[in-house]
Amino acid sequence: MELTFYIAAAVAVLATIMVITRYNMIHALLYLVVSFMAVAVVFVTMGAPFMAALEVIVYAGAIVVLIIFVIMMLSLTREDVEQEKAWLQPKLWVGPALLSFVLLAELVYLLVIADMPAAPAVAGSYVDARAVGLALYGPYVLGVQLSGILLMAGIVGAYHLGRQKKKVIHRFLQEKEPQKERSAVL
Repeated sequence: MELTFYIAAAVAVLATIMVITRYNMIHALLYLVVSFMAVAVVFVTMGAPFMAALEVIVYAGAIVVLIIFVIMMLSLTREDVEQEKAWLQPKLWVGPALLSFVLLAELVYLLVIADMPAAPAVAGSYVDARAVGLALYGPYVLGVQLSGILLMAGIVGAYHLGRQKKKVIHRFLQEKEPQKERSAVL
């Protein structure tokens, strides 16, 4: 089981690196799905099969489909791809890469060198989907409904912004017609 964890973690890291280095958005999304699947395997090896199922359903399913719709609405051109290639020059990603390396070194230090106390084992506790649903929709039902309304407003707004083909100028900002032309029309 431990070997499976490390293999899945390595696949997740490599797939995530491929996500951020691809110029084609669809290829990046395919690597993102692989990364989500690898994280789901990590959840299974850690004893959380429900979280693994949520990872596959919510992230690898719904979020990726939403990203595909956004890509289709934006209708990116060749100039956009060239601009993205210009943004991926080493001078722009060296800083975040160094910070990520520092975080990785901290993680390796915590896992290998530091003498961490073992987490207390909870014997016989298994959280199933029903318990998660009751906990989520019991006391937090208002928060779940409000977040659903907020997501729906975001989707409607994205559709409205994406479907406009011409530039719309507010009626107060438009130039006024001269009085002579308006009276000639009447």
